[in-house]
Amino acid sequence: MKKGANILLIYTGGTIGMIKDFETGALKAFNFDELLQNIPELKLLEHTIDTVTFEEPIDSSNMNPKYWVDMAEIIENNYDNYDGFVVLHGSDTMSYSASALSFMFENLAKPIIFTGSQLPIGDLRTDAKENLITSIQIAGLQKNGKPVIAEVGLYFEYKLYRGNRTTKINAEHFEAFASLNYPELVESGVHLKVNHTALKIPNRRKKLILHTDLDDNIIVIKLFPGVNQKILEQILNIENLKGIIFETYGSGNATSSNWFIDLVKKTIKRGVVIINVTQCSGGSVAMGQYETSVALKKIGVISGEDMTTESAVAKLMFLLGKNLAPNVFKTIFETSLRGEIS
Repeated sequence: MKKGANILLIYTGGTIGMIKDFETGALKAFNFDELLQNIPELKLLEHTIDTVTFEEPIDSSNMNPKYWVDMAEIIENNYDNYDGFVVLHGSDTMSYSASALSFMFENLAKPIIFTGSQLPIGDLRTDAKENLITSIQIAGLQKNGKPVIAEVGLYFEYKLYRGNRTTKINAEHFEAFASLNYPELVESGVHLKVNHTALKIPNRRKKLILHTDLDDNIIVIKLFPGVNQKILEQILNIENLKGIIFETYGSGNATSSNWFIDLVKKTIKRGVVIINVTQCSGGSVAMGQYETSVALKKIGVISGEDMTTESAVAKLMFLLGKNLAPNVFKTIFETSLRGEIS
């Protein structure tokens, strides 16, 4: 009898689920019901693995909040029957999905591990097998009958990161993801090395709550030298726009031109929330540190602190779905809810 954990593998789509037809060289979808036959190494794990596949697996470039809800509902419906969940996902939008699920699940006490690959599972040089096998191992880690990881993680190329801290940094290398503002949770070498001090500590007495009201009436705007006033006015006055994420320079700086400050001020007065995140890969927004961000702070721009853009997008959709008063919204956005802010 197996003494391991029960793991549910959820295939949403992406490169990891493709297998090469060696006669034609074409890629075709992998049958995850035949997972154990195709990857015999999985039989060496002591865990019991069940699989579920999206009715129509999608390329992760087509990912949107509807699929996040589908994913989350599969997990919620199976939450009591499994010790951990592994989500196979295309790498392009994986950081967005991992961030979204981290906010959607409140009081999560089990692992949800996202993984994928740069090469298909049937490719000779694939990274898919290692990513898949180790993700299942990590999802099955237990201590005193309880999961060691109790949060949404993203595993890629020997490292497990907190999902809402990740960003995709490379389209070609196996080392495709980074977490520049937070250390890895697990490192895979000869042994799995768990960074216990970095882990989220769950409150196991609280019941799992799933939030599915996500509001996608938002836009991300990357500032650049010479940003055009007329075009920005058009964008900021779009009907139904509820939230804007500005990717600013350095530690949260933007042009201090009167037209820009006035436009942002008017937009906030209209009830649109504006978030400030840095366009740098690492580091944090510190509004007020330089003169070029003092005005933004004064007029009510919300600090994204050291959140990634992906995490800010997910958190903004999540909180807009709650219809909060502006001052409450600001307080909650600037508070770490799922370990997304240092």
